[in-house]
Amino acid sequence: MSDIIAIALNKLDVDPLNVRKTYSVDSIEALAASILANGLLQNIVVRKAPKGCYLVSAGGRRFAALKLLAERAEIATDYAVDARVKNAEDATEISLTENVMREAMHPADQYEAFKRLADEGRSVKDIAARFGTTEVIVNRRLALAKVSPVLLALYRQEEMTYEQLAAFTVTDDHARQDEVWAALPSWDRSAHAIKRRLAADEVPASDKRLAFLGGLEVYAAAGGPVRRDLFEDQGGFACDSGLLETLVVQKLEAVAEQVKAEGWKWVDTATQQPENLYRMHRVYPQRVDLSEADQAALDALSAQYDELAELIEAGEAGDGAEVTIEAIEEQIKQLRDGGEAYQAEDLAMAGAFVTLDYYGQLAVLRGMVRDEDRKAATADESGGINSGVDSKTDSGNAGGFVHSATLIEDLTAQKTAALRIELANNPEIALVSVVHAMLLDLAYRGPYGARGGQSALQITMTHEKLEPSMKQPAENKALQLWESLAENYGDKLPGNPADLWDWLFEQSRDELLNLLAYAAAHTVNAVEQKYSGHRKQAFAHADQLAQALNVKMGDYFTPTAASYFNHLNRAGIEAVVAEVRGADFASGIAAMKKRQAADFAEKAVEGSGWLPPHIRIAPVLLENDGEESQNFSMAAE
Repeated sequence: MSDIIAIALNKLDVDPLNVRKTYSVDSIEALAASILANGLLQNIVVRKAPKGCYLVSAGGRRFAALKLLAERAEIATDYAVDARVKNAEDATEISLTENVMREAMHPADQYEAFKRLADEGRSVKDIAARFGTTEVIVNRRLALAKVSPVLLALYRQEEMTYEQLAAFTVTDDHARQDEVWAALPSWDRSAHAIKRRLAADEVPASDKRLAFLGGLEVYAAAGGPVRRDLFEDQGGFACDSGLLETLVVQKLEAVAEQVKAEGWKWVDTATQQPENLYRMHRVYPQRVDLSEADQAALDALSAQYDELAELIEAGEAGDGAEVTIEAIEEQIKQLRDGGEAYQAEDLAMAGAFVTLDYYGQLAVLRGMVRDEDRKAATADESGGINSGVDSKTDSGNAGGFVHSATLIEDLTAQKTAALRIELANNPEIALVSVVHAMLLDLAYRGPYGARGGQSALQITMTHEKLEPSMKQPAENKALQLWESLAENYGDKLPGNPADLWDWLFEQSRDELLNLLAYAAAHTVNAVEQKYSGHRKQAFAHADQLAQALNVKMGDYFTPTAASYFNHLNRAGIEAVVAEVRGADFASGIAAMKKRQAADFAEKAVEGSGWLPPHIRIAPVLLENDGEESQNFSMAAE
């Protein structure tokens, strides 16, 4: 038995037998706010201690919240606390039972409870104060409670994550929410995909055009309507894409006016880089010999740099030496950079695009030549388009220092280590990097391809030609489709491999995945050649791959006399027909001529769906090939 009595707060203390030792500061703050608003709704459990005091065996968080209120003078130090008194021998079990047997409220129930309070007329500020939380959190919970009941039910059943549920708060249209969830494939229901579908007509804060302007706030300051994302501190959407485009173009045109002053034939502005950009011809600045005065100044600065660098390295330089050497470096850079210029004839023929790069940074692409201008240019190679190779050179030496090969190896190894860890933590850039390396090895041959060292990634592609292994490659449907696909990508990719990296950054994630799939497909090899027994596991994986892709080989291969039966002996032809139509139907094949038997077999299996064993998508048998893969190992005549 136990009694409920009122005990003064200053007569209570922590029970060392209480099994719960740790409480979060935030939870105590929130409970204190609730107690202040609604009183202590649940009794604590105590046991007697000497001198009229009591130890709190269960309810330690409530006790901590009450003490916090007393310290703030929001309740009296002798505040009457209702408590149930238990024996000391039961203290541990009671404390453990209260903490273990208690089940937390489901978050969805919490969201709906907050909404009921708001519907009753409670302000967000009042709700936040009563539950010791922030107005932002209250607004988030209210937004979650407004999500479609269908989706909330899925969340309760753990068929949807919190992140997915939160993504639906970007709109209050329940029908639209349900429609988007049903339309998205199960493998692409990320929060990002949900928001993208729901806000298809709006521009997210992460858009590169907003980054170029300086953020959503700059757009809003220009009168643009904004819808905020409660679940992202910097999130939100620009609702007027037309105004956004106008603001961006205005900023680009201001830059374009400066570029026009350089003397180009034309200067265009665009928020998106033109689709044909990397198929255009381009001219580059040519090195211009320094004047005698500039060369003398460069020599003097280089000597001054070397002398000061030696003093700094020896620890003998005076104060301000670091600042001085940085200023010298800048002067050397300006003199060296000033040694390049576009030719007058190139300026008269070429133009520039003022646009945005992948990150939303300003990009001025100079020296672009339109087809009509190129055709009109003189055929004299000394006067038209130059080599297309940037003439900049870099000795690798900074300011006159000569680095030893050992030091260069050490420094670049450290640089590589940093690149690896950063790339490992950035899957989006890693995707571009892998596709870039694979395409270089695939689409560009000769000195400009991957074998020419255009990628820092050590990824190589092995692509076996299939035509030599086929008897009639021109008749193969899959090869025809493959050729069409290759032509399609060949038209898309930039002509110069040096432009591939920037071009890839302009592609969508879906397009990058398509390119990755196209490149990876080149490497598939399930061809069983005469001496390929050691690739048994690879052939098994090819069947696993086919099963995952749900390949229907009947769509690509039909057993005809030309494609299959002409290459079997009569015994093999008879065995196939017997399997499909029965032994009696096949009994006359032995007396037929080879060509007659092949034609007979073609008609016999037509429409049956039968396929030769080595072209079937077979179950994976790792330990042995099984009977099925051996039945038709017939010798060809």
